Amino acid sequence: MSEPALVPVDEYLAREQDGEVRHEYIGGALHAMAGASEEHNTISGNLFAALHAHLRGKPCRAFMVDLKVRLQIARTDIFYYPDVMVVCDPRDTDRYFKRFPRS
Repeated sequence: MSEPALVPVDEYLAREQDGEVRHEYIGGALHAMAGASEEHNTISGNLFAALHAHLRGKPCRAFMVDLKVRLQIARTDIFYYPDVMVVCDPRDTDRYFKRFPRS
């Protein structure tokens, strides 16, 4: 059985905007994401709400669920959908993913 063809980053980003199923991306390979449980959703929502309130009036912003984080590790492009992330870096101007979330 042959390996599936690797998908270029620009094609992945276009598919994710129009697709109904979200995928994480690791070096050109797509990995469909499973749905979350009620408990998982509640915990993520509570974390986002607390961070959002804490960051009000500050230069940082909290994001959740459908916004990707883009990493490059050993020249490999990786896109994940974190449950919650905080972004403060003014270089993060893309509408669909962030590169510099706070750790």
